[in-house]
Amino acid sequence: MKLCFFEDDQLTNFHPLTLSRPVDDLRIGIYTIRQKWQRALRKESSARIVRPNLRNVFDTGEITPDDSCLWINARYLPTRELLQEVQNLNNGTCLQVDSTVVAACVDGRNSQAWIEEGSPSFSNLLVIQSQPFDCIRHLWELFQFNGREIIRDFQLSGSSDSENITISSRAALEDEDNIIIKKGAEVEAGCVLDARKGPIYIGRDATVMAGSILRGPVAVCEGAIVKAGAKIYGNTTIGPVSKVGGEVSHTIFHSYSNKAHHGYIGHSVIGQWCNFGAGATISNLKTNYSNVRVPHWDDGEDRDSGQQFVGVILGDHSKTAINAVLNSGTVTGVCCNILSRDFPPKFIRSFSWVGSNVIQPYKIEKALEAVELMMARREVELTEGYKEMMRIIFNERHQN
Repeated sequence: MKLCFFEDDQLTNFHPLTLSRPVDDLRIGIYTIRQKWQRALRKESSARIVRPNLRNVFDTGEITPDDSCLWINARYLPTRELLQEVQNLNNGTCLQVDSTVVAACVDGRNSQAWIEEGSPSFSNLLVIQSQPFDCIRHLWELFQFNGREIIRDFQLSGSSDSENITISSRAALEDEDNIIIKKGAEVEAGCVLDARKGPIYIGRDATVMAGSILRGPVAVCEGAIVKAGAKIYGNTTIGPVSKVGGEVSHTIFHSYSNKAHHGYIGHSVIGQWCNFGAGATISNLKTNYSNVRVPHWDDGEDRDSGQQFVGVILGDHSKTAINAVLNSGTVTGVCCNILSRDFPPKFIRSFSWVGSNVIQPYKIEKALEAVELMMARREVELTEGYKEMMRIIFNERHQN
């Protein structure tokens, strides 16, 4: 059975991160949502419906007419209960919770048509109603559920590699059975990996530099670096090829993002290719302890998150200057430069250059120059398809 993903009408709840990626590419726990399903169902590949502006960056995958396809709403996470339900679906049926389609089993010919048309059609399917399952409805739920998802993903991640790992004899590993360290990873002298409150996952070729303290549940993904003396508290994911230092709690870094210096960030979701200047600090709690209100991407209007702790949602390729401060509940789009020494606005559209008391458009060609230089530092090519995606985001920045 072929594993496939679709997005539903809640898509804009996950902007700005989903301006530049499908929902199934969001990271929560150790893996992306797509990777979670692939591991849970033991599938090496998958297919998806890709929005037109993302098609030159993300593959749709391949489906043949003879395939039987299991379609998953990308907001849903593979719990044991949901896995049991979807594996029992027959061809021509869909699983719903109230009016929301969670999953569907469809033949390959219809699935090919859905991908070509850019949307699924469930109208002719037999509906099976079920109880609610774990899903994400808002961006802040990514960090809210992150610790739980690290624990679940940890159980699907095998065991530590016995060779080609380096652990200093002067590193302290508490509850070592709850720690996985993969091939090529290094844990330097003076590090403390405390897994008594939750598991710690150190991915392939990751480095935990000397004197760092990690308190699980924590995931340090493939090729990531925890800088010397960092304090990484629970419910934190450091995505692939990211560099993180200072003090971090309840935060997800997607990939290729840097917070390499001192400063605090908590209860936040950071996109790809982001950078925090030295001393940058994020507020995640209001002084009156009331719920944090978060701007919605559709209209910029604040919504009550129902959460006392919310930091920042930072879109891909956004950066801060040194000693920048961001208020609780700040949302920034793609390719923003935040240079103000004062609190910037809580809602910043894509391609904004934010100085003290002024916001100017970030010229697209200048932005692409910076994008190319940053990606080249990690030996990643800036493709024409990626440039086109960024230009679309730039052109639609007032609508999106």
